[in-house]
Amino acid sequence: MHLVPDVAAYLAGRWHIERAVHDLRSGRTGSFRGTADFRPDGPDGALRHAEEGELTWDGAVHLATRTLRLRPRPDGTAAVTFADGRPFHDLDLRTGHWTAHHPCAADRYEGTFTAVAADRWHLEWRVTGPAKDQLLRSEYRRTG
Repeated sequence: MHLVPDVAAYLAGRWHIERAVHDLRSGRTGSFRGTADFRPDGPDGALRHAEEGELTWDGAVHLATRTLRLRPRPDGTAAVTFADGRPFHDLDLRTGHWTAHHPCAADRYEGTFTAVAADRWHLEWRVTGPAKDQLLRSEYRRTG
């Protein structure tokens, strides 16, 4: 595990993403390949986290994007929000590992973040509830 004293400084820049997507109810699987950019976004020191790439699902390829904001705190942690400002989860990688929770309607998202090295981190989201039963495993590698 890689200790991260400042999560915003660690994530700043461009990352390549490889993601496996598993629908545990149906047994179907898919994948996502793309990039994540963490770039300055406004005078408050926030970073805009923009992902884009291709989602392969049921033999079809779809363009997929998402945008989040990372709002750093003085202690090296951050608050992650959706693009519209709604809260998503906290992020603290000072020990190299963090588990985040987010309720979404009746479903529950549990994310496990692991800083593996200065240029690599993993994220696993387990989604459970009446609408979803999914496992998403992502690896992020710094591109430069």
